[in-house]
Amino acid sequence: MNDSAIFDEMWGHGETPRAPYADIDGWFNQEDPARLRRKAREAEALFRLTGITFNVYGDKAAGERLIPFDIVPRVIAGREWERLSRGIEQRVRAINAFLHDIYHRQEILRAGRVPVEAIARNAAFLPEMIGVDPPGGVYTHIVGTDLVRTGEDEFYVLEDNARTPSGVSYMLENRETMLAMFPELFMKTRVRQVSSYPAMLHRSLCASAPTHANGKPVVAVLTPGSYNSAYYEHSFLADKMGVQLVEGHDLRVVDGRVAMRTTQGYQPIDVLYRRVDDDWIDPLNFNPDSALGVPGIMDVYRAGGLTLANAPGTGIADDKAIYSYMPEIVEFYTGEKAILKNVPTWRCAEREALAYVLDNLPELVVKEVHGSGGYGMLIGPTASKKELAAFRQKLKARPGNYIAQPTLSLSTVPIFTRAGLAPRHVDLRPFVLVSPEGVTITPGGLTRVALKKGSLVVNSSQGGGTKDTWVLEE
Repeated sequence: MNDSAIFDEMWGHGETPRAPYADIDGWFNQEDPARLRRKAREAEALFRLTGITFNVYGDKAAGERLIPFDIVPRVIAGREWERLSRGIEQRVRAINAFLHDIYHRQEILRAGRVPVEAIARNAAFLPEMIGVDPPGGVYTHIVGTDLVRTGEDEFYVLEDNARTPSGVSYMLENRETMLAMFPELFMKTRVRQVSSYPAMLHRSLCASAPTHANGKPVVAVLTPGSYNSAYYEHSFLADKMGVQLVEGHDLRVVDGRVAMRTTQGYQPIDVLYRRVDDDWIDPLNFNPDSALGVPGIMDVYRAGGLTLANAPGTGIADDKAIYSYMPEIVEFYTGEKAILKNVPTWRCAEREALAYVLDNLPELVVKEVHGSGGYGMLIGPTASKKELAAFRQKLKARPGNYIAQPTLSLSTVPIFTRAGLAPRHVDLRPFVLVSPEGVTITPGGLTRVALKKGSLVVNSSQGGGTKDTWVLEE
């Protein structure tokens, strides 16, 4: 990939900083590098003290890791954000309409805009949700839409996280850390705040409560437990919302309601923000070996006695094979062309697409349809001959398990290194709240950054870090 073709968000393709970064450039030029290095160490110590760590599955030697934090904020102009917000809202509304349709009349399948086999043979489709009407008609209460940038006005949606999107706690802690480390920066730059997210999340969840919920709905956060990689976030959000953090063994079905154990006995819950996957949420309806869920919770849900956020079965909307149909899905349900583009995608289940992918594997990125976290993927341009040969065999053996995409020239933003500022590739995960009251998008989101020079993999499990994301007031 030619570095000159890569769009740098601070410098563009020139030597003068772009307008959104003018204050950052001026600040950095006036700063003593030794002070910045000291502040970076202080930020790391603060993260350790707060306990902001994550677990890496399958890495016994790793234990808990600290997600690296870079002190140079990523800056997005207000006008850029307004366009992104319109595109994100359009997409999220289409996803909710799509989910309602495929679990009810399936008009999009009848119209031939999405093939029946893409749903019928998809492990993420949940037959138990057919005919179920979630309270308020909302399926995806919390969405994380991953975006990448390739130019001044070129943004693409990389994927739609509609099951249990994580990372919002890092967005909030990154901002708190920057405010503590560099308060003077916020005095000279008008940055839109993100601190109200927990209050907005609580309000959105309450607005999605079943109709029988009287007064103030009772909300709780369901976690798989302290060994889960995102446990810090589960406890963080429960604490910030002022609600109970519960595990499956804290809950039971009482008189047709899901109730949580308290010192005063069992208290009925109206809304459960669950961070437990579909397969594990109810051993009576799904995996019988699950000790993480609640026996009978799906029966209460289907009867309208509880709101589950997000709704079971939402995984079909962020499945990577369905992703390739998102332009058609957006147009079908909104009557408009998609504001935000998809990355061009080859479905390896299709014979011609598979042939193209096999012929051009060194130039492509190949992903597992149900994969996440950067696992199970191939980045052709950086892969060895041995890795390419092994992946060819995987594709031939199970072509329907993969999609392929071109290697995009992802934008870069500066990170702070001992040698000064250096460009690194990034993506962005804005967080979206959906309720019967409407769609709310927090200005900014989680910027994930590939800390290794030239790397395109930003996932924390693969060595990536995070940044504070600034959306400027216009």
